[in-house]
Parts: sequence; structure tokens; C-alpha cells
Amino acid sequence: MLLQLPHTAGCLVCGRDNPHGLHLDLRVDSDAGIVHTNFTPERHHIGFTGIAHGGVLATVLDEAMVWAATWPGKRFCYCGEMTVRYRKPAMVGEPLTVEASVVSRRSRLISTIGTILDPSGQIVAEATGKYVPMSLEQHELVIATLLDDPSAAVASEYLRSS
Repeated sequence: MLLQLPHTAGCLVCGRDNPHGLHLDLRVDSDAGIVHTNFTPERHHIGFTGIAHGGVLATVLDEAMVWAATWPGKRFCYCGEMTVRYRKPAMVGEPLTVEASVVSRRSRLISTIGTILDPSGQIVAEATGKYVPMSLEQHELVIATLLDDPSAAVASEYLRSS
């Protein structure tokens, strides 16, 4: 079942109250742990004319991968390392599909993969990431910032049950 993931007010990627944010809705397949989102680069996301900036794509991949790392252990994580390989330009106005999942999980290190696909299914960018779970105290501080959103209630409750 796909669940809407919660968000905070000011997050650069998912924060609806951040005037400079991407305002993405992320969902997780609660059984498989795969995180999904869609992103269409806009004119203010460009690097070169008409092409989305690679840093914006990396930010979207990081957000999807951190949620993938967070979900199975019910513990928010920090990115320790991320490597991105850009395969082709992402054009402004082109709807992109983003997916991320866990490759391996140990108590203090979670390895993830993420991909961005164009409408034809070609890989635009792919990434690997290594994520470190937060302490319980840090996790609880993040939990306290999650917005009360009925559409994300199931996922929020799951994350609060750690």
C-alpha cells in the first residue's frame, strides 16, 4: 500500500510553507519500503538554459533516499555520503519519476539507491547513499516538527511508534 509521507513546514524539498521549496509529495510502499515521488523541473531550477541544475536533482534523490533509509527502522537518518551519476539532461517542464530503496541495512549504516526516470523510462540520474540513523533524542525532535496532515496520518503514526 502506498502511504503519503509526512512533511515539515520549512523543508526545502517537502515543506509546503517554504516559498523556495520544491513542495514534493513523497509516498512509500509500506510493504516494500520503496519511496516514490514525481518532480517536474521549473524555470527557476535551471543550471544551463532549459536544463535542470544537477544540484536540484541531487537534492530530490537525497530526500527520497533518506526516507527510504528512515522507513524500515522507524528512525530518521542523516546523509553520510552520496554519489550521483548523471546519465542525461533533465529538461525544464519534463515530468520525472523518482524512486529510492534500501540496498543493505546495519544498525549504524543504511545503504540506499535512487533513480530519476524521464517519461520514456530512461535513467536521467542515479545515486547511491549511505545514511546514519539519528539518536532517539534527535529522532524525537524531528518527529515533533511533523505537520498534522490527515493524508499522512498512517505514516506519521508508524514513525512515532519507534
